[in-house]
Amino acid sequence: MSFDRSRDAPVQPARRRFVQGLAAAGVLAGVGAWPLRASPGVMRGAAMRGTEFDLVIGETPANFTGRTRTAITVNGSLPAPLLRWQEGTTVNLRVSNALPADSIHGSEASIHWHGILLPANMDGVPGISFDGIGRGETYHYRFDVRQGGTYWYHSHSGFQEQAGLYGPLVIDPIAPEPFAYDREHVVMLTDWTDLDPAALFARLKKMPGYDNYYKRTVGDFMRDAGRDGTRAALADRGMWGRMRMTPTDLSDVNAHTYTYLMNGATSLANWTGLFRTGEKVRLRFINGSSMTYFDVRIPGLKMTVVAADGQHVHPVTIDEFRISPAETYDVIVEPSGQDAFTIFAQDMGHTGYVSGTLAVREGLRAPAPALDPRAILTMADMGHGAQGGMDHAGMAGMDHAAMGHDMSGMQHGGAVQSHPASEEGNPFVDMQTTAPTPRLDDPGIGLRDNGRKVLSYSMLKSTFEDPDGRDPGREIELHLTGHMERFVWGFNGQKFSQAEPLRLTYGERLRIVLVNDTMMTHPIHLHGMWSDLEDEDGNFLVRKHTIDMPPGTRRSYRVRADALGGWAYHCHLLFHMEAGMMREVRVEE
Repeated sequence: MSFDRSRDAPVQPARRRFVQGLAAAGVLAGVGAWPLRASPGVMRGAAMRGTEFDLVIGETPANFTGRTRTAITVNGSLPAPLLRWQEGTTVNLRVSNALPADSIHGSEASIHWHGILLPANMDGVPGISFDGIGRGETYHYRFDVRQGGTYWYHSHSGFQEQAGLYGPLVIDPIAPEPFAYDREHVVMLTDWTDLDPAALFARLKKMPGYDNYYKRTVGDFMRDAGRDGTRAALADRGMWGRMRMTPTDLSDVNAHTYTYLMNGATSLANWTGLFRTGEKVRLRFINGSSMTYFDVRIPGLKMTVVAADGQHVHPVTIDEFRISPAETYDVIVEPSGQDAFTIFAQDMGHTGYVSGTLAVREGLRAPAPALDPRAILTMADMGHGAQGGMDHAGMAGMDHAAMGHDMSGMQHGGAVQSHPASEEGNPFVDMQTTAPTPRLDDPGIGLRDNGRKVLSYSMLKSTFEDPDGRDPGREIELHLTGHMERFVWGFNGQKFSQAEPLRLTYGERLRIVLVNDTMMTHPIHLHGMWSDLEDEDGNFLVRKHTIDMPPGTRRSYRVRADALGGWAYHCHLLFHMEAGMMREVRVEE
């Protein structure tokens, strides 16, 4: 979606171009034979703004790959329509479930307004916030808009988010923003699979390493032995073997299964955002994918980050950023000197990418860079030894039962890193970190020392002080746990079905400490309340709604329990949440 600030109105394409766009968009009912190159919803400028909205959830044929499949859409659009609200108003959203009786995606539907402050019964999580929207029913969401910024919305029913039920959300703030720009574009990044998402989940349960095509070979071993010695190479292989993983196992699903989309468009479709030379262009990046981290850059352009998760930050100029599922970043660019620039988003494992274009007119392209080399995990990446290298001694605590080591001597900051009793002897826990650190200044696996300035959390600083101001009255420590081979995930070794709700007292200020005991990266989202991330010294750093947790990290954030009711708290990797990494939080008087 594009807006020209000089006119403050949607930029509408010519009628002829719009018809051509429809001809290329297989998301339209009855056009299943056409490859779905782009959605007319966002690509062609459709947006809904105001306070009254009617949204219909249904099924629409979609063809991104040459094979027609069924997508879940809102008002026939994938992504769902861009909703534009105004801070200080009250919105009414009538959401109707028009899924057919034979839908493979279930009979219930829902919409969750991600990162939005609202009453619990408006949050849209079946089983916690409300009962869901039954087939043929309409649910009336009504709440006051109390914030501004870039957000998004998506289904919280089954795997409907993976099938296409997601859309961008922009809230215009009451107060003037602390930066200027001439034009803006929403850039929503998502992942699509031709598989029935339920079948993909079943495959992950049976073969969690299915997409890991990059397991090390005999040739790799010979090269490592020549460089490090045979004994060291054998020891290294033994350690990874006992962990039941490989150092190339960065993500559960990658480009071997997924087609990546930008505003509903494949790279071939070339979503294009227009600019005039000399303009400042605001790009609102949203990661609405189910399972994919994206590394984003625009070759030839610096990006100045001005907001994270909808909240203003002190401007920081970078070349590249990693965006986890559910996060949003607003950046300002000043394109000049050429007619087209490539927006390039590769997945974290560097197995595939999606690209679009910033251009002075439609139909232009700039070259897309090659994928970066594959990233390789080290023991340090999982909290076992000093950052940046492999510390074999740091393996002492890796998978206690399998490795038979005593953890009593492992130190972290002068103290032993303890683990919940529920993790001990737990068949759903296959490793524990021994020396977790915040690593807020780490750009992430595969991004270090790549010759570009890459965003890290330590660079983000809210433009405001801690909005609460109180010191936390208590602390809750939660460990992110899992078992790779069983594809079971949870908090403290417990799946959602096994755990009691976390109970908070209304009005209290508390600190949540997360420790990632797994070898995977997890974006953790608390519904209904802000997560105020702290720096290494416990000082307020930046306000977010989703906190990314790389392997082997320990990060803390403050929460003000100012929202009564039941709230979801979960990993925003859809299949991790479904496999158990979710809790209910209850805020009570």
